[in-house]
Amino acid sequence: QSQLVESGGGLAQPGGSLRLSCAASGLILDSYAIGWFRQAPGKERERVSCISNSGGSTNYADSVKGRFTISRENAKNTVYLQMNGLKPEDTATYYCGAALGTWCGDLYDYWGQGTQVTVSS
Repeated sequence: QSQLVESGGGLAQPGGSLRLSCAASGLILDSYAIGWFRQAPGKERERVSCISNSGGSTNYADSVKGRFTISRENAKNTVYLQMNGLKPEDTATYYCGAALGTWCGDLYDYWGQGTQVTVSS
């Protein structure tokens, strides 16, 4: 059974850091571009970052640019989202999605179950 599993969420103080992981099983992750998304209660899901299947290209939403860093270790079948300078508005459930191919589009083949990130003092 192919699946993605996120981990690393939790409670952080404003200005703090967390590192999220998206671990794949049952699929070869280097065939997939990976997007990190977040959704806060009452808000639409937002893509915060994407990394190409090779890891050579990345992009970020303006709201996280300069604070978040996406990376991947295909040998470990894992993608990471390093989140620094956290703000209360980063509070959300974070999901990773895998899109077959080189870049993130509108369709994703697999989704994780989500991990909660709460930023509060």
